[in-house]
Amino acid sequence: MHRERLPQLDGGLFLTDGGIETTLIFLEGLKLPDFAAFTLLHTAEGEATLGKYFDTYAALAKRFETGLILESATWRASPDWASKLGYDRDALTEANRKAIRLLENVRDKFDTPSTPVVISGCLGPRGDGYVPDRAMSADVASSAVRPALVKSKAPLMTLSLNRCSAAAMCRASSRADLAAGSGR
Repeated sequence: MHRERLPQLDGGLFLTDGGIETTLIFLEGLKLPDFAAFTLLHTAEGEATLGKYFDTYAALAKRFETGLILESATWRASPDWASKLGYDRDALTEANRKAIRLLENVRDKFDTPSTPVVISGCLGPRGDGYVPDRAMSADVASSAVRPALVKSKAPLMTLSLNRCSAAAMCRASSRADLAAGSGR
């Protein structure tokens, strides 16, 4: 759904969720290791917390008949951070898939012609996004993108990446035939 034609490109108002890690830490009082919301996906309680977060935005979009772009809870779900957090490649791949499936469930509940729900896979920096000491090559970016998003064909949004890494991620997404964008 919305894979071949992204409805936000046609104009109209689209709501996005905003600041998932900040919301979970400062408003919900959760402890997220290294700001990694994807770690919540390994328990039913954590999945429910993320579901509630996304359902809140979906309900607002439906109420105001706007589109909705949901960013997956995967800003830290890349090989560098996963390793630091004790996730091997298989566990990381599964966490990324669970994150997208969670958003697919939200989309299935709320998507209508007046409220199109677009899923976007989110990937953050390898380190401090404002220090370009660990810029990604296109090959490294490809290895980060492919396990997470190829199955779902969700567009990819990179956030807080330096320019070199953002460019590499967009090139890697293109190679994987995924729509991509980058923001600060």
